[in-house]
Amino acid sequence: MNKIRLALAAAALTFATSTAALAQAPLKIGYTSVEYVLSQMPESKQIESQLKTYSGQLENQLKSKYSDYQTKADAYQKGAAAMTEVVRADKEKELTGLQTSIQEFQRSADQSLQQKQQALLKPALDKLQKTIDQVADENGYTYVLNSDGASPVLLHGPKDGDISDLVLKKMGITPGAAAAAASTAPATTPTAAPAVPTSNSAASKTKTKKK
Repeated sequence: MNKIRLALAAAALTFATSTAALAQAPLKIGYTSVEYVLSQMPESKQIESQLKTYSGQLENQLKSKYSDYQTKADAYQKGAAAMTEVVRADKEKELTGLQTSIQEFQRSADQSLQQKQQALLKPALDKLQKTIDQVADENGYTYVLNSDGASPVLLHGPKDGDISDLVLKKMGITPGAAAAAASTAPATTPTAAPAVPTSNSAASKTKTKKK
């Protein structure tokens, strides 16, 4: 869930109730950890799975481009001595173009992955917002703050002001169940993406809070 956590932190989400309190009613402020609640929702696993699949597709495309570059770079290294100056210059230009293409693809892939993540998260966040509004109205909270992030909106609050578990129960989710299941799952090691050639010389062979 690292990528999802980063997206949530960058968004700096702050939730407020949809209805204002009556002037004579006492002010009641609650807070929740959006990161914690989202991690417990079944949508979280679906989002993570879809992001993993999409990331794998982008990685395979990058590997294919890199393999093509490496094959041509190897051929250039072996045959450069026998090439005419014109052919050598043409091959070097081609390799430089492939390097640029790989670098541009990687930048584009990073942006595409972020956009995909945001699109997948939106329905879950909309559902979470709606549930927070309902819980706040039912329990008399005037405002609900988000306690996540490097600079959380909430700096201190009493335990009884935390509505995270109330929100989960409202959605029919048992608090802590997802975290317990995750702790018993075997750890996996992500596959490293291939190094992207960055040399400017085409003639040079490129080595390869949770709550």
